[in-house]
Amino acid sequence: MPKPNTTAVTEFTFEGFSALGWQRRLLLFVVFLALHLVTLGSNALILAAVRLSRHLHTPMYFLLSALSLSETCYSVAIVPRMLSGLLSPREAVSVAGCATQLFFYLTFGVTNCFLLAAMGYDRYVAICDPLRYAVVMGQRTCVHLACGSWSVGLSTAIIQVSSVFSLPFCDASVISHFFCDIRPLMKLACADTTIKELLTLLISLCVLVLPMVLIFISYVLIVSTILKMASAEGQRKAFATCASHLTVVIVHYGCTSFIYLKPKSQNSLQDRLLSVTYTVITPLLNPVVYGLRNKEVKQALLRAVGRKPLP
Repeated sequence: MPKPNTTAVTEFTFEGFSALGWQRRLLLFVVFLALHLVTLGSNALILAAVRLSRHLHTPMYFLLSALSLSETCYSVAIVPRMLSGLLSPREAVSVAGCATQLFFYLTFGVTNCFLLAAMGYDRYVAICDPLRYAVVMGQRTCVHLACGSWSVGLSTAIIQVSSVFSLPFCDASVISHFFCDIRPLMKLACADTTIKELLTLLISLCVLVLPMVLIFISYVLIVSTILKMASAEGQRKAFATCASHLTVVIVHYGCTSFIYLKPKSQNSLQDRLLSVTYTVITPLLNPVVYGLRNKEVKQALLRAVGRKPLP
């Protein structure tokens, strides 16, 4: 319950990057806006390529397009508010608006984690059980994997948002971040948050560790299978099919785990700058590394615009 003689908070204010001078904020605005536009454009190209090219109507590209859609929604949930805050420091947001942003942020963020695990399973079946690949990774399986990932993200968001916003907020209303995140919000609560923090840690461990374990097991089996191949060329091609996915996984989980599983920091500005890696840079990584560097995707895009495919 709120303490006596306190006022219930009706809106929050983002501290954002207000500690930086306007020149630095303007520079960050230009850089982040450019990265955001590239992210949106790249993901749109991947979605268009998969939709328009029959050659890409495969399980791998179905899951890739699901990841691109989720990454796009994830980026849209965070970056526009951050860009607005760079131009207008100390920007306010209603409690309902903050809860909405946290809900979408968690939904798409968790969905991304499990979609990457699903893509790891797809690579495992393709390399370790290629003869049954079409049967195991049929359309129904792909839809179940995608819907399951979205369901876990949605469920996690409902639990976390309900937990955080059941806390009383009074007097303190400045969020030491550039968007509504769990830890900065809990710091503003005028009640004991120990149990809520333990719940958040438990959920974070499940959301991050479970997909990582599944991906790790998949790649142990993949590497074991590849090393048994007699042909060096076959080994090279098999490793090449996994390289893009593994790159995205390492960066995605590395950044997210560092932010959410590290001890509390006293340097909130440093934490905010680190958060840029998984809110701005990581969503760009998927379409660039996994999509637009892929020869099949580029050929599909060239065919879509009426140009001759690459040799």
